[in-house]
Amino acid sequence: MDELRTHIPLPLSRANLAGFAPGILRPSYPAEALSPGIVHIGLGNFHRAHQAWYLHRLMQQGQALDWAILGAGVRPADIQMRQRLLTQDCLSTLICLDPEGRSAEIIGAMQDFLPVDPEGPGPHGALIAAMADPRIRIVSLTVTEGGYFLDPATGALDTEHADIRHDGANPQAPRTAFGAMLAALTLRRAAGHPPFTAQSCDNLQGNGDILRGVLVGLARLADPGLAAWLEAEGAFPNSMVDCIVPATGAAELALARDFGIEDAAPVTHEAFRQWVIEDRFAAGRPPWEAVGATLTADVHRYEAMKIRMLNGGHQVLANAGELLGLETIAECATHASIAALFDRVQREEIVPQVEPVPEMAPLDYLALIKRRFANPQIRDTARRVAFDGSARHPGFLLPVLRERLAAGAPVSGLALTQALWARMCAGMREDGDEIAPNDPHWDSLKTAALQARDAPLAWLDQAAIYGDLTEAEAFSEHFAKWLSMIWAEGTQATLATYTGTR
Repeated sequence: MDELRTHIPLPLSRANLAGFAPGILRPSYPAEALSPGIVHIGLGNFHRAHQAWYLHRLMQQGQALDWAILGAGVRPADIQMRQRLLTQDCLSTLICLDPEGRSAEIIGAMQDFLPVDPEGPGPHGALIAAMADPRIRIVSLTVTEGGYFLDPATGALDTEHADIRHDGANPQAPRTAFGAMLAALTLRRAAGHPPFTAQSCDNLQGNGDILRGVLVGLARLADPGLAAWLEAEGAFPNSMVDCIVPATGAAELALARDFGIEDAAPVTHEAFRQWVIEDRFAAGRPPWEAVGATLTADVHRYEAMKIRMLNGGHQVLANAGELLGLETIAECATHASIAALFDRVQREEIVPQVEPVPEMAPLDYLALIKRRFANPQIRDTARRVAFDGSARHPGFLLPVLRERLAAGAPVSGLALTQALWARMCAGMREDGDEIAPNDPHWDSLKTAALQARDAPLAWLDQAAIYGDLTEAEAFSEHFAKWLSMIWAEGTQATLATYTGTR
């Protein structure tokens, strides 16, 4: 049931908590009861709606008060986020957008936001000092799938990247978050303190293993002894995170005001959360299982189901939706032709490559995500979901494609998803509107996409993305057919041909 208010909103702060509407949940624990235990790097909407919410729920029960979060950032944009959150005592308004009604909750698991000076001579000094403090037992990250400096060809740390080379040669003055983590670990090792647990919360399969590879690989460049210590004493739990969290804009700011809250950075989210965590920590952890997280020794099956079906499915919807000028994922999920594409690709080519988990079979999960994507209350844009396709397609869809090729299974639908992405990267919707740059590698993607209009395989020649897939005729022939059809007859006609509704 909505708890909307119409009077003048109060600024969000600890002092004003008692003044908000009775139906708005708020922290029951005082700020002075908290002490830090976690540094989180990349403090955006998703972290606050997900990991911070789980911790807040524990604190509401009187638990985990010594695990408060210190926010941290390494980008210029983080300066503005720090200013917004410090002004409101590091509180955040979470607005749940359920089809049956909206509700608001204020969370306060975050204690402080560390100073950010990405352009300074020692840009990460405050972050390094905080992570070196033995009270900090977990350093977690949400830095996006493309933020791990991975070599697309090998999946390992790109040791030739300029920032990684700099951090390897200048370990006391790092540029990257990973270099800062190593600088802090060096101080902890010298002081005789154990390492903190390094916990990735990004949408990467085997995210803990990837983070381990990045940190140990970077340590080998600067201090092999530190690398050996990390391998022996460190902990890098794999995890799977799930909650649809749109970006914040004017509409979200206005929605918080409707609840009577003047919040400079409110967060909207769906009424669903999932967190599956490998129970492998170096220095303890909060009892997250007490508030609904799943602690398990087998994260792989959970993350494979979610990454392939939900994250991969997001790309299927968003790329087609961008071409047809649809604004939101809900509009894409309820568009007849795109919904038919989504359902057929999932059932015939993605679901067969997904194992069940104890709580859910793949087809049941498909039904769940279809309902979630179709939620009209969630104004998650196709543009946001389609962002950084050069990292998301190789991470979410291409592993499924490779498995099916290895098994000799059909890949026509997956080939079509790549053709839709290629057509989108040409930078023009079918109605003639421009698609603004939407990838860190947009210029090279657009060049390849325009070349592929007349020579489709030019798109697959992007070795950093496709590797040897261009040599797989079972894939490349379908891809060329679909991309040629999209350019010649349009997206709608091509989807109708694939789904058999033409």
